[in-house]
Amino acid sequence: MQPDKRYRIIGGRQLYGTVSVAGAKNAIGKQLVASLLTEEPCILSNIPRITEISTILEMLENVGTTHEWLNDSTLRVQTAHIASTVVSQKYSGFNRIPILLLSPLLHRAGEVTVPTVGGCKIGPRPVDFHMNALEAMGATIAVADDRYRATTQELHGTTIRLPYPSVGATENIIIAATLARGTTVIENAAVEPEVIDTILFLQKMGALIQVDVDRRVIIEGVPKLHGVGHRVMTDRIEVASFAAAALATDGRITVRHAQQEHMISFLNTLRKAGGDYTVDEQGITFFRRERTLRGTHIETDVHPGFMTDWQQPFVVLLTQAQGVSVVHETVYENRFGYTQALCQMGADIDLSTACLGSKPCRFLNRDHLHSCIVRGPTKLHGANITIPDLRAGFAYLIAALVAEGVSELSGIRYIERGYADVPEKLRAIGAAVEVLT
Repeated sequence: MQPDKRYRIIGGRQLYGTVSVAGAKNAIGKQLVASLLTEEPCILSNIPRITEISTILEMLENVGTTHEWLNDSTLRVQTAHIASTVVSQKYSGFNRIPILLLSPLLHRAGEVTVPTVGGCKIGPRPVDFHMNALEAMGATIAVADDRYRATTQELHGTTIRLPYPSVGATENIIIAATLARGTTVIENAAVEPEVIDTILFLQKMGALIQVDVDRRVIIEGVPKLHGVGHRVMTDRIEVASFAAAALATDGRITVRHAQQEHMISFLNTLRKAGGDYTVDEQGITFFRRERTLRGTHIETDVHPGFMTDWQQPFVVLLTQAQGVSVVHETVYENRFGYTQALCQMGADIDLSTACLGSKPCRFLNRDHLHSCIVRGPTKLHGANITIPDLRAGFAYLIAALVAEGVSELSGIRYIERGYADVPEKLRAIGAAVEVLT
């Protein structure tokens, strides 16, 4: 087994320049799964070369998908025949993709076995929403300790009300409903941009999908879907990560291909903290409007609220802001574990089980440390840090870029899972980054 690579970073430099970001992995993975609904080829462009995409392609290859890179960012996939309806146990705990394979493989083969789900260690991610919906649509599902086996004679439309607007469950139901007999209505559906982007992909394939008011998605089943080409939306999480790096280091970064319409709540919060931005045909340029950043209050939420994956880089930014900032996490109950390492670097951060905000919160009185209090500004110093998950990884990168002295980050496989060409992009905007093996 090869030793894990590390990043060695000399901090304390302002970052200036331009970076390009590619497509959103949280949309691409679902669209690769949706491509199984047709025997014809699909061509997806704006694809980053990251380990998560490589693993998904390997997973799909096992069930019969062939793929070809037409250039560095364009991928042709086709599943002419289903080679296997059993997804290997080696993908157990990797991410949420195995559970999404239930829908297309039920349509194509009438049966499927997938491993249990996983992903980053940010709290439990139960799949009961997925299972209950598919059973309501005509699937029979048997659950064992490490796998789910589903069978069906035919999936049919129904009305499903989600207890919470889960992104994964919404996508799974939509994929299932496109070829189901009759009409499916999802109430309290997730409407994140990545979900809409996948709906656009499916619509191009021939699906009939309507996004209605009040989080209602209506899908009329069709007999067949066909292959299409699709350019995946830009990764709004990567955009926010570089925006936070610009403000935290008091620099100026242009993020090429950033899409303002997907960043509205982030951009508003950025301005409240003393940052600013300009938008042009290239993308968005981020910088400080005021010499000293201001503490602010943030509550994460489902779209169109402040995205939960934006809060980690923003918390690092807030360590450099004047005053007290409060971040109330309402999406995941265990997402502030990464702050311990920031405190070791000199940050002044406390966690609380209280709901420090006004938004309705599922974690009220449940003793989860889901509110974060940041006092700043504080000087950060270099440290040796082990990255525990993907989003914490980029937060630690920003902290190392801000810190005085040298930091070494290990566990960078988590960063490479979701971000492409990180050292090259950081060097292009003036960071001192060395890859150690």
